[in-house]
Amino acid sequence: MDYLFWILLGYFSGSVLYAYWIPKWFYHMDIRKVSDDGNPGTFNVFQHCGIRAGMLVLLLDMGKAFLPIHMAMQGLDQKEWAFALVLAAPVIGHAFPLWHHLKGGKSIASSFGAMLGIYPNLVPAFFLAVCYIIFSVIVVINPHLFRSVVTFLVWNMGCWRIYGSGALTLGCFLISVVVIAKHLGKFQGEKFSLELFHLERR
Repeated sequence: MDYLFWILLGYFSGSVLYAYWIPKWFYHMDIRKVSDDGNPGTFNVFQHCGIRAGMLVLLLDMGKAFLPIHMAMQGLDQKEWAFALVLAAPVIGHAFPLWHHLKGGKSIASSFGAMLGIYPNLVPAFFLAVCYIIFSVIVVINPHLFRSVVTFLVWNMGCWRIYGSGALTLGCFLISVVVIAKHLGKFQGEKFSLELFHLERR
């Protein structure tokens, strides 16, 4: 019952789409209608509402995953398999919010929040950030849809190599599945491109 409580709390916390509500409350804008991909996500808030609104949404989206997971860690056994669902619950909630007809965001910010929630273990969060940097700066994958898919695939495999089987690895796997599924669900025939050391390949 303890695990179920934190799973539900994490899901409902994740289901609050700040990227939808902040633009609606302060800018009288439906971010889903003005953005190209119809995604209620942090990037679109930055693009259409500016840096201040974008930063606020980023912090809220990370915080809504961080808080329930970090609080749950104080009383739950992190080695129990059910803890994997506690980790993934806010990300699932953001991607498939009950009161938005299961049409949520792509869950990148909430994924970072979930990984920061297992503080003091910051290795998964750091590794996820490194993967994004590599595929954004060094081996540049475009468009962003493919970049995120590759990033979460590599991150998931890396977590498995670092931690082996266990609740943390399973939680990372579930998060990866959700993020990749949400990105592929937005696929509109974009062409994959890879720029390696300034040499563009297709």
